[in-house]
Amino acid sequence: MASAAVLKKAFTLPPTVRTLANGVPSASLLNLQARAATQGEHHEGHDHAAGPRSDVPAKFASSLKLSSQGLVQQTFASPKSTGDFQQRFLSTSAVRRDAPQVPDFSNYEAESPTRNRNVAYAMIGTMGVLSASVAKSTVTEFLASMSASADVLALAKVEIELASIPEGKNVVIKWRGKPVFIRHRTADEIEEARNTDWKTLRDPESDEQRAKKPEWLVMLGVCTHLGCVPIGEAGDYGGWFCPCHGSHYDISGRIRKGPAPLNLEIPNYDFNEAEGKLVVG
Repeated sequence: MASAAVLKKAFTLPPTVRTLANGVPSASLLNLQARAATQGEHHEGHDHAAGPRSDVPAKFASSLKLSSQGLVQQTFASPKSTGDFQQRFLSTSAVRRDAPQVPDFSNYEAESPTRNRNVAYAMIGTMGVLSASVAKSTVTEFLASMSASADVLALAKVEIELASIPEGKNVVIKWRGKPVFIRHRTADEIEEARNTDWKTLRDPESDEQRAKKPEWLVMLGVCTHLGCVPIGEAGDYGGWFCPCHGSHYDISGRIRKGPAPLNLEIPNYDFNEAEGKLVVG
């Protein structure tokens, strides 16, 4: 009796199992056709079920079988009949739970695949423009760091008042670390420079090519031999003379005698007629 009581307690259905309207548990392997034996229907080794009895409690039985899926336990119950008989199956499995609730993301979905694609293209284009802007700024800053400093740029151009140079005089100014000769030539000097047969010179160059205005001659004061500074109003031709190695230049700055191979270099210059200035550089 003790073992039967333990067996009945172990297989008591949990309160969460659903029941029908008539009070019968809705479970698998529940046999409602089992009937208790009536009086006078006992034979050897058999109990013939003649009909349900209200004074006989329900009987439970259990069996354990070995299958390919493992141990399978079956439990049978014979409760009192309350109406029509039909076979029911009892299952000791846990009650099936409903699927978890998934949040609704419909408000975050795109209205159409085309709009979603357009948004992706717009984001890619925006990131591309920003990346190009950052790259351009980086390259610009790098190149700016390699450019000339402010003090060098300040000497990129030099202005001088032309009225401050009298006729027949030389003026030496400094431009980019080099001396610049500015000669206000007289009419006789201009005539002498232009009457010279320049085609026979070592470095053939006419006076018209060397002077934008006949009265103003602008040259770099650096000897083309070894870079010395020539002396003005000196030499055999009344122009410039380099005492280092004896190079003689005429009144147009052309090499006439000595080891220098080329004429004195003409820098880039222009005239500011409105202000009466000479701008070198």
